[in-house]
Amino acid sequence: MATYKQLLAQKEALEAQLAEVRATEVAGVIEQIRTLMEQYGLSVEDIQGKRRRGRPAGGGVAKAAKEPLPPKYRDPKTGKTWSGRGRAPAWLGKNPNRFLVAEE
Repeated sequence: MATYKQLLAQKEALEAQLAEVRATEVAGVIEQIRTLMEQYGLSVEDIQGKRRRGRPAGGGVAKAAKEPLPPKYRDPKTGKTWSGRGRAPAWLGKNPNRFLVAEE
């Protein structure tokens, strides 16, 4: 039975051999692809294909910027406001009615 160090040496030799064989085969495949592209008049864009999922990028109409909602609550100490949407601020406390802004 082989020792651990012998097996590691075999592994390294195999990995080096794999890298060498892959490099030579990849070079051959790339050359075949280039030959076929020239033969059929193909470009890189033809091979990549088109985006097919979801909506097309940039095809929609740009949405107008939303106006911020008017504040419903105001902190009298700091003047900070909250529209009533999203996470409630800490200063609102358990009784938000005392911070209501008068309707205009």
